[in-house]
Amino acid sequence: MDTDFGVLPSAADMRAYVAGVVDRLTEHNRLPFDYSVASLRLVDFMVEGVRRGRPEIGQVAGLLQGLGAYTGEVIVRRAGAHWADFGPEQRELFGQPVGVRMPDGRVWNPLGKVVNRFELGGPEESVQRLYLMLHGRARRPADPRAACGR
Repeated sequence: MDTDFGVLPSAADMRAYVAGVVDRLTEHNRLPFDYSVASLRLVDFMVEGVRRGRPEIGQVAGLLQGLGAYTGEVIVRRAGAHWADFGPEQRELFGQPVGVRMPDGRVWNPLGKVVNRFELGGPEESVQRLYLMLHGRARRPADPRAACGR
């Protein structure tokens, strides 16, 4: 599998970039990259698999970047976030040019989280866990039928 996904674009072009990542990751196998929260387990699984080979980060940086972008797109689609270009201070802090901004204004770094998963491993670095513990997610509107007991 070719894991060079090219230069990371600005926030405005992240959705198209991630679509290309998913196309490349699924072109030879039917991996369930369906933008669901459950698919983040696959990201964790893939990163752990790569870690077992003990490569240098430079050898897998493209794959980690692609998986981090996918993780961010899941957050965008499922939690009501949007892609945001980081300013100079945030770039220095997070080590990434883009991240996601939650509806409440909080900023998260899914690309860096995937790198942490690779470098540190362990369940506390899980990207699925990151999603499940995210603060500032958009709440879905209540189903009016639920109040009626239907």
